[in-house]
Amino acid sequence: MRVNAYAAPAAGQPLAPTTIERREVGPNDVLIAIEYAGICHSDIHTVNGDWGPQPFPVVPGHEIVGTVTEAGADVTTHRIGDRVGVGCMVNSCGQCPPCRGGDEQFCVSGTVFTYASEDRDGTHTQGGYSTHVVVDADFVLSVPENLDAAAAAPLLCAGITTYNPLRRWGAGPGKKVAVVGLGGLGHMAVKIAHAMGAEVTVLSQSLKKQEDGLRLGADHYYATSDPDTFSELAGRFDLIINTVSADIDVNAYLGLLTLDGAMVSVGAAPGPLAVNGFLLGARRILTGSMIGGIALTQEMLDFCGEHNIGADVEIISADQVNEAYERVLASDVRYRFVIDASTLA
Repeated sequence: MRVNAYAAPAAGQPLAPTTIERREVGPNDVLIAIEYAGICHSDIHTVNGDWGPQPFPVVPGHEIVGTVTEAGADVTTHRIGDRVGVGCMVNSCGQCPPCRGGDEQFCVSGTVFTYASEDRDGTHTQGGYSTHVVVDADFVLSVPENLDAAAAAPLLCAGITTYNPLRRWGAGPGKKVAVVGLGGLGHMAVKIAHAMGAEVTVLSQSLKKQEDGLRLGADHYYATSDPDTFSELAGRFDLIINTVSADIDVNAYLGLLTLDGAMVSVGAAPGPLAVNGFLLGARRILTGSMIGGIALTQEMLDFCGEHNIGADVEIISADQVNEAYERVLASDVRYRFVIDASTLA
């Protein structure tokens, strides 16, 4: 079936309206009428060619919420009329150790991502800046009905990207968690860590978002441009979630960790990180994390439903997407743009 979409025709070119072909619904497929699609910084990196050559034209979008309008004969998990979501991946081999362990995002044979990825049939996937999508039911999530659909869309990337390391590294009562950066990822990390019961501190370049940070659930807020911040907070945190996609002084932040504390990077910095030998001095951990498997993503959505957590969003029409990209790059959004897919009809 042909559907309306917004696509980037080539690297660095503005997105423009187009039509794309969606496959017919197979026995284990679900057809979703898209309601909202979030804009992730990864979309911009892909469109601009920052992550290497892409199979243009590309329809971005991996934060998708919509309604099931058709289900294949073998589908038992989703029914017509269900509110569902699709995140960053739409297929994997299902047989390798990571897949069997619930980490489909690390599939040895190659995870099939929601856009700009080669699917099992040799075609290239196209994402959520469109009116409809057909997805294998095993990669479709149930979205709690109590959550606003637009606010739920960013949970499919920003939500799971921050939930995964917070859960893995034990954020909860008695734990001190720092969130570096208060953007699309950072504001979700603050909300989720607060709901988990951790003591939450935001570390941002300035105090201009302090009021927002405290409203979102932070207990403390410090400016990293103030050199006294790093001496005052030395050795304080059990966990640091680094959400920024820019170079930072990793060694300075590692000095804020307790013995056996962990710093987890979820933002994609453009270059290598320089780490000195003092990492050894207090048995500190420096690691990274990328989204989460399907089961964990469903757990995150259920958690957000239980605690009524959604993203802070600005809803736009499809013809505003290029302007939205410029504003994301200028850090002029609080805190996630979401496209109203009805404007593509």
